[in-house]
Amino acid sequence: MLAMLLSVILAPVLIGICVMILAQGGGPVFYRSERMKAVDQGFMLWKFRTMTDAQSDAGVSGGDKSARITRLGAQLRRYRLDELPQLINILRGDMSFVGPRPPLRQYAVKFPEIYQQVLQNRPGVTGLATLHIHRFEAGVLAGCKSAEMTDQVYSLRCIPRKTQLDLIYQNHQSICFDCILIWQTIRRVFG
Repeated sequence: MLAMLLSVILAPVLIGICVMILAQGGGPVFYRSERMKAVDQGFMLWKFRTMTDAQSDAGVSGGDKSARITRLGAQLRRYRLDELPQLINILRGDMSFVGPRPPLRQYAVKFPEIYQQVLQNRPGVTGLATLHIHRFEAGVLAGCKSAEMTDQVYSLRCIPRKTQLDLIYQNHQSICFDCILIWQTIRRVFG
């Protein structure tokens, strides 16, 4: 119900962002990427496109992709507006508002034991790990100059921290905790 209500309320913002993306450089407006809601079950995650297209784009965004981020894309990322189309994922039942960020298939395959645990919760748009690891992750990945280096740094330095926080969330999950995390997300976006 909340996702439907937000979709209606935010419709002018969503349409405005679509128009700005089209005016900046044409389509596509949306970026879709396979993510996992279980170790063996994927879905297509929706975001606003923030980068120029590349023939073979895969993996986590690190410094090797920073030149492809558009000026508008940087602003959308800064205020997390690129995530708004994930209301579609919530309406489809692939995600919830709060939970672990859904991993790319390659990491669910690479670390099946940990993601088997983490993905017992439905993936979310925001969560404990999202709030506390986002800046750290952006900082350590910014120095990566290749897709291979980005993958290695993400696997060794980001996944262990994120999944640890995801499991802490899992052990303390409640409606009250979810409301606190949503409030902290709103404060961080607009603060």
